Amino acid sequence: MRTGAVTRIARVASRMCCGILVGVAATVLVLELALRSLDGPQYVAVRQAEYEYFTWFIGAIFAATLIAVVTLVVQAYKTDRALLRPTLIALVLILVAVVVTVVVNGPINLEQQGWTAQDPPADWASLRDRWQIAHAVRTVALCAALGYLTVRPRRRR
Repeated sequence: MRTGAVTRIARVASRMCCGILVGVAATVLVLELALRSLDGPQYVAVRQAEYEYFTWFIGAIFAATLIAVVTLVVQAYKTDRALLRPTLIALVLILVAVVVTVVVNGPINLEQQGWTAQDPPADWASLRDRWQIAHAVRTVALCAALGYLTVRPRRRR
């Protein structure tokens, strides 16, 4: 396959995967805002219902996005230096989202899996708030990454 074709495929895949990731993150953000009106037992029941299907799905989308963007960075380095800078910035922003997930959201998710809906811990609301703030940061980073993936690179004359 020609290098130009690989670059085009990587660009389309990067945009598509990151776009799906942004859509999921934005949807979760809106859902979480709606869940703020629930009491502890209701909130825990909803969050635990999400885990079975959502965890593997978001992991697969994150992995596909990372693979596509890393491929695009490599291709931009080899063939299209004008594309390199915005693509590297997008990769860094996606990695920021991964770090937020690993450091904040993931550990809280694991902790919430051990809760019982009938008797949530006393600090459930503060953990919910931390999770939601971290998720908002993650969503902004992903939105910015998508912006950098869709920007038309400047060509030097």
